Amino acid sequence: MIKGIIFDYGGTIDNCGDHWAVIIREAYSTLPIDELPLDTFCKAYVFAERELAKVRHIFPEHNFRDMMEIKARLELEEFRRLGVALTDGDIRNYAAAIADYTDRHARECIEKARPTLDYLYNRYPMVLVSNFYGNIGEVLRTYSLDRYFKTVVESAVVGVRKPDPAIFRLGVDALGLRPDEVLVVGDSVSKDILPARTIGCATACIQGRPWFNEPAQEIPGLSIKNLSELRELY
Repeated sequence: MIKGIIFDYGGTIDNCGDHWAVIIREAYSTLPIDELPLDTFCKAYVFAERELAKVRHIFPEHNFRDMMEIKARLELEEFRRLGVALTDGDIRNYAAAIADYTDRHARECIEKARPTLDYLYNRYPMVLVSNFYGNIGEVLRTYSLDRYFKTVVESAVVGVRKPDPAIFRLGVDALGLRPDEVLVVGDSVSKDILPARTIGCATACIQGRPWFNEPAQEIPGLSIKNLSELRELY
């Protein structure tokens, strides 16, 4: 008997289950630059992710668009180091364009998710558990999502990151329930589904487009194509 729900954020709510790298690569394809080989794109994407994890570029006042502009600038600077011809003006302008594209996309996905969030909010207490950069509160406020969640457990704040199951234990404790009474909804088998199941939670994995060339994974628990399926099940 499910009595509460833990949601992942990035990819699950704001990207229709797709890995954000897929959408960001689509955004780059709209820019007037030479086609970026997949290997070059992946190197720059991973570089920016690691840079954001080790150096404080993102602050609590940054919304999603701000964050994506900072991330795109780091990627573009890495592209230049990898040999792509880009001026400082290109980097500035292209980073803004990437931020606009991803913000529009996130808003579209969030509006698709909102009816399901409304439905579940009226039936269950909900908590958000997310690997983020210390600004998830502002991101949620910008998109009017903050009202849905009793508590937000953010990796940069609590000092625990997925796939450590301890971060899901914090979410379960915030709900005041037993793990077997909690459904965890996420988009990553390795970061959301498996660690949540190790502490006894039920799980639902939304399946979108994964990281490039990622082999298919067996998904334990419930597998869904979009969040709206949860309204039929719960």
